[in-house]
Amino acid sequence: MRIDHKDKQSEENITDPAKANQQADREIIPETSPWKDSFRQLRKNRFALAGLIIIIIFIVVGIFAPLLTSYGYDDQVLVDRLQPPSAEHWLGTDDVGRDIFTRLAYGARISLQVGFFAVIGALVFGTILGIIAGYFGRWVDMLISRVFDILLAFPSILLAIAIVAILGASLQNALIAIAVINIPIFGRLVRSKVISLREEEYILAAKAQGMKNGRIILHHILPNSLAPIIVQATLGFGTAILDAAALGFLGLGAQPPTPEWGEMLASSRDFIQLAPWTLIAPGVCIMLVVLGFNLIGDGLRDALDPKMKN
Repeated sequence: MRIDHKDKQSEENITDPAKANQQADREIIPETSPWKDSFRQLRKNRFALAGLIIIIIFIVVGIFAPLLTSYGYDDQVLVDRLQPPSAEHWLGTDDVGRDIFTRLAYGARISLQVGFFAVIGALVFGTILGIIAGYFGRWVDMLISRVFDILLAFPSILLAIAIVAILGASLQNALIAIAVINIPIFGRLVRSKVISLREEEYILAAKAQGMKNGRIILHHILPNSLAPIIVQATLGFGTAILDAAALGFLGLGAQPPTPEWGEMLASSRDFIQLAPWTLIAPGVCIMLVVLGFNLIGDGLRDALDPKMKN
């Protein structure tokens, strides 16, 4: 009877534990980083890539706005007022003869800056308060959580309107208001994550070794809480831009002649039948930017959530 060489080798490995251990040692398992794996998963998501392309286009348009148009965002030519889209004015002109494409390009800077700084402000303060509440608990958690509950009890846009009404109508105050209404969203998210992490064995072991609370938070709690924070921040960009447009539409955000998309909608609403392109262009820009950030946020959520991975 013929015995295959491979079968004979496998039988020897089974009967000889030493050889089996040596063969197992020679089999090197490649190390994989969870962040690299998440990035690889994100690249496979076509919707997330589409959202990223949309955002990159608006960022490029905002940065290079002076090179993309020969007009100033406040150049008024009354004889060209309410002109439809043409080769000279790609998206037409508004009621005082200003080029709409130029104002949209410069407005991209403002909207993206408002979204960025508002989300960063909310992220920083919300993360700090959430970590303090979740890690230390007791009366500190109760106090901070009640503050979050009070802020979340109000509709976000009404709370933003109230804050801007107190501080005064301006783009900077609108930014502050948008940051404030988003703080409890980040805070409660981080708090829930920290509460689940503080009972983990490696956290308890670090405490048993005498590691200080500040070091535990910086080296263990915060790094393991980054995934939901990143996802919420990405989704928050779209929400912040939408809130800024809403405040601008109500006259509580950027003031004329600042080319902010919400303010452009407000100044053009009287011409919806005569010159609909004056409203369609800024409305489409707001929709695309919010859609882009939502697509990226959904892609990041799927990539960073272990349950969503194949």
